[in-house]
Amino acid sequence: MKFGVVVFPGSNCDEDLVYTLSEVLHQDVVKLWHKDTDLQGVDFVFIPGGFSYGDYLRSGAIARFSPIMSEVVRHADKGGYVMGICNGFQILTEAKLLPGALLHNESRKFICKNVFLKPESTSTIVTSGLEPRAYKVPIAHGEGNYYGPKELIKELNDNDQILFRYCNEAGEVSEESNPNGSLDNIAGVSNKKKNVFGMMPHPERCSDFELGNTDGREIFESILSKVMA
Repeated sequence: MKFGVVVFPGSNCDEDLVYTLSEVLHQDVVKLWHKDTDLQGVDFVFIPGGFSYGDYLRSGAIARFSPIMSEVVRHADKGGYVMGICNGFQILTEAKLLPGALLHNESRKFICKNVFLKPESTSTIVTSGLEPRAYKVPIAHGEGNYYGPKELIKELNDNDQILFRYCNEAGEVSEESNPNGSLDNIAGVSNKKKNVFGMMPHPERCSDFELGNTDGREIFESILSKVMA
């Protein structure tokens, strides 16, 4: 399995992803510069967190027009796997590869802390290998408030497209466990074809034993167990 990590000006979580994929999970990984027009034969594209183009316009809005994104869209349209984390999630919604939008946090403040996630979908490679429990994963964002019309939220539920919801340590989904105001406590979604994924929390930041938390590693291992089966 060959993974590609897209790097934009302002990306700051690309090295975290490369380290997790190559050193922790022992996978073949290449970096894909935003001006590239060749995916170098990768099977799975990751779009990392950070502040692509400084978030000067709207998070992900400029990155969506980078040359590499045309190739990412083609890859996804052909059924290839794509996953965006944090700013990567924002970029995928701007590129219309994922439904909905990410708005400013309800508090209007940048939030950086550990939260808990409950896997929801049972039909995606990201979640199908996970146990039905609360996973502790860090967030670091100012625009993580997932938004969409009521009809979209119903569609996501009906199609099993919600990857994760914010919850408490006991796995209970509640308003108190929602860090940013996301509708329906949504922390991650997939497209209808279940080959494009986005999540706001950072599993790559809790995948190494030296960090004292490997809950994020289980998310990556769920992916690997399905795509390499």
